Amino acid sequence: MLVLADANLRLDASAIDYIELAFYFVLVLGIGYLARRQVSSSLDFFLSGRSLPAWVTGLAFISANLGAVEVMGMSANGAQYGLPTVHYFWIGAIPAMLFLGIVMMPFYYGSKVRSVPEFMRRRFGKPAHLVNGISFAAAQILIAGANLFLLASVVNLLLGWPLWVSIIVAAAIVLSYTALGGLSAAIYNEVLQFFVIVIALVPLTIIGLVKVGGWQGLVDKVTNSPGGTAQLHSWPGDNLTGFGNSLLSVLGIVFGLGFVLSFGYWTTNFVEVQRAMASKSMSAARRTPIIGAFPKMFVPFIVIIPGMIAAVTVSEYVKDKQVLLDGGTAESGVTFNNALLLLMRDLLPNGMLGIAIAGLLASFMAGMAANLSSFNTVFTYDIWQTYIQKDRPDGYYLRLGRVVTSAGTVLAIFTAFIASNSGNILNYLQDLFSFFNAPLFATFILGMFWKRMTPHAGWSGLVFGTLSAVTVWALSKLGVLGLTGQGISFVAAGTAFVVDIVISVAVSLATRPKPDEELVGLVYSLTPKETREHDSTGENAGWYRKPGLLAGIVLILTIALNAIF
Repeated sequence: MLVLADANLRLDASAIDYIELAFYFVLVLGIGYLARRQVSSSLDFFLSGRSLPAWVTGLAFISANLGAVEVMGMSANGAQYGLPTVHYFWIGAIPAMLFLGIVMMPFYYGSKVRSVPEFMRRRFGKPAHLVNGISFAAAQILIAGANLFLLASVVNLLLGWPLWVSIIVAAAIVLSYTALGGLSAAIYNEVLQFFVIVIALVPLTIIGLVKVGGWQGLVDKVTNSPGGTAQLHSWPGDNLTGFGNSLLSVLGIVFGLGFVLSFGYWTTNFVEVQRAMASKSMSAARRTPIIGAFPKMFVPFIVIIPGMIAAVTVSEYVKDKQVLLDGGTAESGVTFNNALLLLMRDLLPNGMLGIAIAGLLASFMAGMAANLSSFNTVFTYDIWQTYIQKDRPDGYYLRLGRVVTSAGTVLAIFTAFIASNSGNILNYLQDLFSFFNAPLFATFILGMFWKRMTPHAGWSGLVFGTLSAVTVWALSKLGVLGLTGQGISFVAAGTAFVVDIVISVAVSLATRPKPDEELVGLVYSLTPKETREHDSTGENAGWYRKPGLLAGIVLILTIALNAIF
């Protein structure tokens, strides 16, 4: 990315584009300033006072995920692998989002915990809590760095600034509104950013399809380009997994991605769960991920298809796509991460270019702000307040939260340079998810449905599961296992899950469990059904507010999309 501005790949923005961007940034900072006026306690700063309606938290839930992974990462995957990338949405997201809303949110919201690690402390005790808190905080800084790197890349292409200058300026913008208004500022900006992203990417997709002669024209061009017809069918996805065997590829996608990575990310990742926790009622909390699932189904059409179009129309890819697919370095200096930017450069006129750039910046800011807002909550509540400074006045933790947000931003600046070394940012992020989310999901799911699981099993399963994922990744990078592509993260995640379960069961059988009375509200079989249900009267009344019915509609639509593509 460092060479892009010197390789004549600059975006040719005009005065109108810069005016649109300036207006957008003023709006973002204004929302942060207004949100600050509503912050009077640490609960307001970290969880929006648990006062937001479901439609706001639902859009924020999906917008928080529309960062580097969704926009640049999935468009890069679209350019590199094609339609198999839809598995990250229809297999690797929707089922887990529905499970979160129907099964897990009643435990999170009903227990009134302030974070996912706090739930771990109540279920397993302090050792598991501390391991989860530290690993989560580290993961958010690394992922925030990836979002920041891509945000800075746009500034680099737009203005030609050195990458390090772009990273610092981009970080300052996100920090300004996140530190001002806390979670409320992040959430309301995420709602705004959701609409900006859609307005930016839908025209780009339509114009791109017109250029290639519609869907059939795209099919013809992809068929005759490096990668061929494997990029036009979602199943079996051999090119995505790199397994070279269709049966193993399907198993890797369904188990590694669809179960372990997906459920690990969506059901235990506090970045997402925090949005639902900010809801005003149990019903709203349960509906939050389900509402987010509706737009999630259709995001592939505005991120993957532009990546596919870029791969067959952008001159740099037409020349060097085979080189990139073979793992080489393109003469032009481009990587698949640049797909969306280069398509914007080639297709969008001034005026529309400014909106598209604002959409990209919005996506990266939404992702980074989500990482920072969850990082400051976990660090302040689960690490500092629990283990370092207990029982201080609430104002102390509110002030600390703003300081921690600033410190997290500085750390993200350093991790942005780590992310800059990845040719496909999604590979990098999926590796991180296999390290941190896959073993956490194993611990959660076993602990929630097996009351015999003990506190010692909670922390030991997490530690050994994470170490096993890192080992698989290291052996793959050294060539010992022979895994390539995103199959590395699928296998690492599956290994972490299995190792965590085996260790947890073995340790549980050798150690003492908690008494049943201490597990009420934390274990499914010991929690009365009425406490898991939501109030369906008043503002929660109406068939269209029933979480089960909404989840059923989403599931039917998702199955239909899988059948069609």
